[in-house]
Amino acid sequence: MNMKTNKVQFMTQAAMIAAIYVVLCVVFQPISYGPIQTRIAEALTVLPFFTPAAIPGLFVGCLIANVLGGGIILDVIAGSVATLIAAFATYALRNKSKYLASVPPVAANALIIPWVLKYGYGEPLPIPFMMGTVALGEILTATIIGTILLLVLDRYRSSIFKTAL
Repeated sequence: MNMKTNKVQFMTQAAMIAAIYVVLCVVFQPISYGPIQTRIAEALTVLPFFTPAAIPGLFVGCLIANVLGGGIILDVIAGSVATLIAAFATYALRNKSKYLASVPPVAANALIIPWVLKYGYGEPLPIPFMMGTVALGEILTATIIGTILLLVLDRYRSSIFKTAL
């Protein structure tokens, strides 16, 4: 497989991941936004375990979803950067244990998003409480649903990601 094909495949995978992330946020809009949320699209944050194309895919998907969700610029940027940090960290952990794949999204979002809610949106809830609610939402989506997704995809890894970079 030549380098041009690899680049096209990488960009195609990234674009598909971004599109799926956005669609999941839009379809589940009532629970995807706000101070207490359960963003189903966060289950996709385990995908860097399989392919580096998920890193830009998740970042761009989150960026677009945050814009479509009416987020303020701080939310659009900080939320997307939290996803980018988590995606890089998940990719870095890919050779450790598949059960660690959801730890970076939980940690990055729990540490970053409450500050955006407090100082960007004026949310009156205390930051430690919001860290807990954000972490809980991430545990439900990234850890529980994401790990189920990871285990299913891992079973079919050779056929799904056989030509992934």
